[in-house]
Amino acid sequence: MAKTIAEINQKIKSGQVVVVTAEEIIDIVEKKGVEKAAKEVDVVTCATFGPMCSSGAYFNICSGKPKIKLGGGNALLNDVPVYCGFAAGDIYLGATALPGEDPRNKVYPGEFKYGGGHVIEELISGEDVKLIANAYGTDCYSRKKLEIRVNINDFNEAVLFNMRNAYQNYNCAVNLSDRIIYTYMGVLKPNLSNANYCNAGQLSPLLNDPYYETLGVGTRIFLGGGVGYISWHGTQHNPKVKRAENGVPLSPAGTISVIGDLKQMKREFLVGISLLGYGASLSVGIGIPIPVLNEKICKYVAVRDKDIWTQIVDYSDSTGPGIIGKVNYAQLKSGEIEINGKKVPTGSMSSYSKAIEIADILKNWIKKGEFFLTDPVTSLPGFQTDYKFKPLIERPL
Repeated sequence: MAKTIAEINQKIKSGQVVVVTAEEIIDIVEKKGVEKAAKEVDVVTCATFGPMCSSGAYFNICSGKPKIKLGGGNALLNDVPVYCGFAAGDIYLGATALPGEDPRNKVYPGEFKYGGGHVIEELISGEDVKLIANAYGTDCYSRKKLEIRVNINDFNEAVLFNMRNAYQNYNCAVNLSDRIIYTYMGVLKPNLSNANYCNAGQLSPLLNDPYYETLGVGTRIFLGGGVGYISWHGTQHNPKVKRAENGVPLSPAGTISVIGDLKQMKREFLVGISLLGYGASLSVGIGIPIPVLNEKICKYVAVRDKDIWTQIVDYSDSTGPGIIGKVNYAQLKSGEIEINGKKVPTGSMSSYSKAIEIADILKNWIKKGEFFLTDPVTSLPGFQTDYKFKPLIERPL
């Protein structure tokens, strides 16, 4: 039994498509078996919502006369610096960018109350933000200063472009030291007093297609409440890590780079956040449809939390991997795990309820004929490719 994306799209168009979420397919496969489920179900929607630091947005500004050349100058949006190393009217705002007056960790632990992610959230909410720009001036761009208020509709283009999102599996973080530590995995209490994780488990997109057989450049997705696309594999994409028999990686593996029209997006799916003692960031909502092209893919999308394992890492050990054990997502979601004979409470950095909401929204878009699937232009680098993840080798100056 095999289907094509074109055939599935025809079913969407005719209103005959059968689409379920990654939660719902589990019970269907259990009751009917993989073969029957693969014939009946056309699409499975997967989703995740959580902090994704390698995110940001680019904007194009067409200033009035006289014109200003932002390229090579500097600019701020609500006092948060944007990157101006492009042409005259293009800027990029990173989710982790901070205002110049933020004390960072000089007052430890820093609160990081406001950053690039918060500016993005305000813009998609329709709020005005302050734009201040300084330039050196040229014959064709003579203006040297710009101080105005702008909202998202004032930009020619406002585009979310994230270099690394939707990590395929991630560490469970703990702290074996005798002091509290502040990390991108949240606050970790001393002496193994809590364990944090950040993944939707059985709903997470890349865990439902472990070898990226349906995903690639051009895959249409739910992004931040609007429609987006996978634009490339993400930075730190590492497909060749050790995997379980079901194909699920046992440690951080694949990532995706994504892009979409920021003007379509919604505040509830793009949220600026503050990570105590670490920095500012952006929580991003992503939903991905997995076409059930054959029985093998149907088996993948029926993966359960109990069959998804990850490594437990001591984050107080910054000089090495610090791997002290392994755990599955059913155990993590239970609220308590056992490590070295000690019962340790768990907490999630991602929102599973929000992931369910996104998967349901995408499911309804497809059922209503408002969202069609795309054939990737090219696949993501996979387990069998020559792609290599290369950690930095530090060479002295």
